[in-house]
Amino acid sequence: MSPYTILIGLSLAVVLSYLFDLAAKATKVPSVLLLLLAGIAFGQATAYWQLPVHFPPVLLQILGIVGLILIVLEGSLDLRLTRDKGPMVRRSFLAAASILVVASTAIASLLHFYTGAGWQSCLANAVALSVVSSAVAIPSVAGLTAEKKEFIIYESTFSDILGIMLFNFALQDNFAQGVSLVTFGADILAVLAVAVLSTAVLAFLLARLRGHIKFFLLFAFLVLMYSLAKSLHLSSLVLVLVFGLAVNNADLFLRGPRLQRWLHPDELVSELGQLKSLTAESAFLVRTFFFLVFGFSINLANLLNTHLLWQGLLVVAVLTLIRFVYLRFVARTDLVPELFIAPKGLISVLLFYSIPAPLLIGEVSETLMFLVILLTGVLMMVGLQLVPKDVPLEGEV
Repeated sequence: MSPYTILIGLSLAVVLSYLFDLAAKATKVPSVLLLLLAGIAFGQATAYWQLPVHFPPVLLQILGIVGLILIVLEGSLDLRLTRDKGPMVRRSFLAAASILVVASTAIASLLHFYTGAGWQSCLANAVALSVVSSAVAIPSVAGLTAEKKEFIIYESTFSDILGIMLFNFALQDNFAQGVSLVTFGADILAVLAVAVLSTAVLAFLLARLRGHIKFFLLFAFLVLMYSLAKSLHLSSLVLVLVFGLAVNNADLFLRGPRLQRWLHPDELVSELGQLKSLTAESAFLVRTFFFLVFGFSINLANLLNTHLLWQGLLVVAVLTLIRFVYLRFVARTDLVPELFIAPKGLISVLLFYSIPAPLLIGEVSETLMFLVILLTGVLMMVGLQLVPKDVPLEGEV
């Protein structure tokens, strides 16, 4: 395959993704779902015509990691922290934590009953199926009202962070022992310390760097710190969220003459517009290729397996029921579209591929994960369609 053919394909993928974004605004069909379907169609076309197209699994993981960082950063750069936002932040955190813990426990119990696998294996696989993907949720709620959008951004991001923490807890060698709780608590303190230190370093770089390449250098440092923290088994997504919130709320965090002298909050504010724009465009690009490659890797024949389809429907039904009970009877909040916007996606793929071989369950295959991702994507599309048309969208008068 010639390099020009590859370049044509990459360019068409970006154009197609942009058209999907336009279609999503008009139809409320999530663009990531359209990308997944396009990837599946591309995979079937290459198989039918026997084209020599192959993507190594590590490519999907790299795109997923970078995409997750950029999408969480994009979402956090849009959030303003004010005193009146406190109740909403607490509400979204409690929703993310409660639903994740209950859903992971329920799905783990279901897997244990169905497969007879050990509790550690079941919990690790259940977390990957239960965590809400901010990479799918955040781009899909841009048209909602500000309050609903902020709730979903916070909840999905908290779900990602807490999901990684719970997943790391499930992988511990001393799982379900008393010392595991001590280790888990130490990891939380460590990641908070790393997040504060990393944010200070990144804010210092953003305020001091000169030239035309400062933002990609900043992204490189952010990915570097994320990867280093991840190699220490810390929930490094916290540092991305803290950095985005600190930069977008510099007037709140960077108080005092010493901090202002070192971190220059006025210059951070002046760079914020460019940082937001570049982050959004980079996230769009990486998200495009991740979901196309992800869709390409799906085996359509396995998706049509009746046995696996029923398993996927059962998992999604349990997850939706738990979310309904919490939102209706505990949080006492709106159900439309909050009940339906709990998609699985990029974070689920990353967690699934991080499960050690001894903890993998044969029945919980990649195909089941693909099914849950597709079904929750369809459910999210239904929820967005149910949003009343007389409710003004963000940016409308």
